[in-house]
Amino acid sequence: MPSRRPEILAPAGDLDSLRAALASGADAVYFGLDEGFNARARADNFSLERLPETMVLVHRAGARAYVTMNTLVFEPELPLVERILRRVAESGVDALIIQDPAIALLARAICPQLELHASTQMTVSSAEGIRFARGLGVTRVVVPRELSTTEIRRLASQTDMELEVFIHGALCMSWSGQCLTSEAWGGRSANRGQCAQSCRLPYDLVVDHQTRDLGDVRYLLSPKDLAGVRAVPDLVDIGVHSLKIEGRLKGPQYVTTTVQGYRRWVDGVVAGKPDERQLEKDLADMSLTYSRGFSNGFLGGSDHQTLVEGRFPKHRGLYLGRVRSVSGKEVFVTPDERPWTGGLGLGEERPESPAGAIASPLPGGEPTPAHVDPRPGMGVVFDANTPEDKHEPGGPIFRVERKGQGWVLGFGHPGPDLGRVAPGQRVWLNSDPSLARRTESLLSHGEPEGRIPLTLKVSGAEGTPLRLQASAWGHECSAVSPTPLTASRGKGLDEALLKDKLGACGGTPFTLAKLDCAELTPGLHLPVSELKALRRDVVAELTAAVERGHQRTVVETPVLEQVRASLLARVPEVAAEETPRLLPLCRNDAQLEAVLAAGLREVELDWMEMVGLQRAVERARAAGLRVTIATVRVQKPGEEGYDARLDKLRPDAVLVRHWGALMHFLERPEGQPRPVLHGDFSLNVTNSLTAAHLLGLGLDTLTFSHDLDETQLFSLLDHTPAHRFAVALHHHIATFHTEHCVYSHTLSNGRDFKSCGRPCEKHQISLRDRIGLEHPVIVDVGCRNTVFNAQAQSAASLVPKLLERGVRRFRVEFVRESQEEATRVLGAYQELLAGRISPAEAVRRTAVHEQFGVTRGTMKVLSTPPSAH
Repeated sequence: MPSRRPEILAPAGDLDSLRAALASGADAVYFGLDEGFNARARADNFSLERLPETMVLVHRAGARAYVTMNTLVFEPELPLVERILRRVAESGVDALIIQDPAIALLARAICPQLELHASTQMTVSSAEGIRFARGLGVTRVVVPRELSTTEIRRLASQTDMELEVFIHGALCMSWSGQCLTSEAWGGRSANRGQCAQSCRLPYDLVVDHQTRDLGDVRYLLSPKDLAGVRAVPDLVDIGVHSLKIEGRLKGPQYVTTTVQGYRRWVDGVVAGKPDERQLEKDLADMSLTYSRGFSNGFLGGSDHQTLVEGRFPKHRGLYLGRVRSVSGKEVFVTPDERPWTGGLGLGEERPESPAGAIASPLPGGEPTPAHVDPRPGMGVVFDANTPEDKHEPGGPIFRVERKGQGWVLGFGHPGPDLGRVAPGQRVWLNSDPSLARRTESLLSHGEPEGRIPLTLKVSGAEGTPLRLQASAWGHECSAVSPTPLTASRGKGLDEALLKDKLGACGGTPFTLAKLDCAELTPGLHLPVSELKALRRDVVAELTAAVERGHQRTVVETPVLEQVRASLLARVPEVAAEETPRLLPLCRNDAQLEAVLAAGLREVELDWMEMVGLQRAVERARAAGLRVTIATVRVQKPGEEGYDARLDKLRPDAVLVRHWGALMHFLERPEGQPRPVLHGDFSLNVTNSLTAAHLLGLGLDTLTFSHDLDETQLFSLLDHTPAHRFAVALHHHIATFHTEHCVYSHTLSNGRDFKSCGRPCEKHQISLRDRIGLEHPVIVDVGCRNTVFNAQAQSAASLVPKLLERGVRRFRVEFVRESQEEATRVLGAYQELLAGRISPAEAVRRTAVHEQFGVTRGTMKVLSTPPSAH
């Protein structure tokens, strides 16, 4: 029995890209709105005012439309979000892709029938996390790009939730929803659609305080692009619902090549006839359109030696070879081994070819484009290992001459500055005008037709009218002939005639899929003109229904205050502490000793391995401290044992960092006690609706999101119990949280934790940025890396106002501080909370960067909000 074909979901950053996606056969498209709240604020996006017209275009092409509202929402924006949601629901949008639980809570109150998909930004990464999302009304989860096909299969076996999987496009180095580099270094937030692409910047590797020379490998956090073609057979077999193409910041040519290529490949896999040669050609087209080099991403499991190329952060295209000589306007290029993509290896020479590299566990290995010979008109770039140069030599080829195994490339005007081209440089084909012409031709053909299957049923007997019932996409209608059926002198209304006259749907969105004549008496006659009229009537009615989308109930009156009140009513009353509490978070024994010496009442422990953690718990408990243990930041299918191991340590409290842990500790058998649960910053709480929902579920306290600035924080406190919040008073912001291991990639040739030799236990790595700051890289118990900001930042100046508002929990987080440094920091903040020194003096003593949250606005603001209708 053939497998069900998963949906091909295409990006649309503008109208031309949307039209290219529809014309290329996408089953669904996703896009953001001009009004903001989408994770690609730099895309052109779509007008809320014209959204109904956009829905007509999409639905007539037989596709579905998903609007991305996948950012965090600040308290003052909730009324605007409510108005946007009402307009979206009225427009006929098929689903919302969301990050913030507040949007789900509002959407359910405004339009219960509106489908909700949990964005990968929500970081729903396990079956337990899916149970949290289901409680919000979510019907589909976009799984993190860090999951392998094995993990996705396991997840699918544990839930009946629809799963959507990224199959192609740019990879984020950090887990989505957990990247704070833009907030820390760029004064803006990726959780607000303003990614600063810090992963695409060059970094120097610092090992044990010594700079390690990596030659031209400087882009240590810039992953190659995902081309998940080799995973498609597994994903089809698993039954994933949707295959998603990334790329809302790319144009219609990119959309055309990816959608057409994946449509062909998926159709072939489902039919049991995959065409490998066509796939290689399609991958070549995709490479020429946009590629940083292709990989399986994490779909084949972690492979720390192939995920990052490290030489460039941007589009390169197809590798052609190396320059052998330059003469006048001609360059002689010969092919060589494919660019090296293996590990660096501690103290080893970096190999020039991937010989001996560990093979991908996916059948077929890495995605491999077909070899393409250069042709006149194609573009090339000459790679002198300076990818940050915006004026790298390159341009269109004017002529090509084959010479032995290589090519003589001739250039004209405009053309590259061949004075900057030298033997040994790599050469890449990076554009092909024939692909642009293909897209232009596609867009010139008008709207796609005949994409929606139409089912017809005819019934009637002599002396009665002919009844025609029609259905498509869940919509139904019927029509009857104005004259009765009469006996025929010939064949009459046989199936062939009815198919011909009733199924002639040219110029409409429909194609006849099924005709049922079982209830039509044979040998009857009706004029052909009436058959055509019946067809026109039902097609017109169905077309209007399809354009509108499914019927929905949209609440017209404001719901925000009612939703907030209902959520807050479920929050249990808890008495506020009278005195403020300093909460140190330690990552090593030296820091714990500083805490013990400071005479504090409570400590939070975040260890990279369990044996040391158990000793630390015992040491703190023996000293009379309340012990809170931090969960891992994310948890994949098969990793549920981490939370179970924390249970066995019997902590007084747990610092909950992901949705799976939240559900694990809440879903206890009746009567079984649970620890106190503190929600950490990684739950991304930025507004009162999300806060009240989580407190109502059972979290005892929450931590303010690092995305909040001072104004947004106090706006949130206007509507929530302040004593149920903790603030990060002092911390090195956790910038990247990544599945890719920098230790394994740079200090071993191991593919994953099984083969890396655990260099993290012998060495300390930092990444030095372009201004000389060294950012520590810490490994957690799950072998994931967190890159922490070099500079600690402080919210000391907010302390007087926070105390006045009732906040009592103030966290101080350490990374690599020594016992002496930790002692100094704790002492300063103890004095500050006791009112014995000023915030300015605390900042001076701790020598930190004074900042809380983002430093400037992060999204467009409507000058005229949309009406509430």
